[in-house]
Amino acid sequence: MSERSVAPGALALIESLVNTLDIESGADGLDTPEGRARLGITRDGLAGARELRESLRAALLAHAGHPPHRPVTPLGTLLARAPLYVAVDDHDGSARLAPADADPLLSRVAAAVAEALVAGTWTRLKACEADTCHWAYYDRSPAGRGRWCSMRVCGARAKMRRYRAKGA
Repeated sequence: MSERSVAPGALALIESLVNTLDIESGADGLDTPEGRARLGITRDGLAGARELRESLRAALLAHAGHPPHRPVTPLGTLLARAPLYVAVDDHDGSARLAPADADPLLSRVAAAVAEALVAGTWTRLKACEADTCHWAYYDRSPAGRGRWCSMRVCGARAKMRRYRAKGA
């Protein structure tokens, strides 16, 4: 996992879901009851959660300027199944986006994306460019051009490969 801190706000949910799969080792946190419980996923919702996870990963790779890792259902298609509405508090007049009746995880992700769009943070959530990683991370670099989840691991590996390729 990255040495960077957790993504802000509701993006932490998306980061957590995407990072349930360790591509390098093949370990999938959704294979365990504890891993599913942490995200509120039932055994019946497992296939949908995995589909959503990989669609999110493809979107995060696109944020970093990389093609999808494999063919996936477009994220917009999935999120269209989780409509949101504006909920207004009768006491103080505050408003928030709330999920309509739909798949609970999908609804929470749709609300998280909407919150991040409003906050201007959605495109800062990216996936590591390393083919063996694709870990989700929040890019806190000033220019927003981070490429790896960790400079100590994935960034160092990429730089070492480039160095060796030069024949040095």
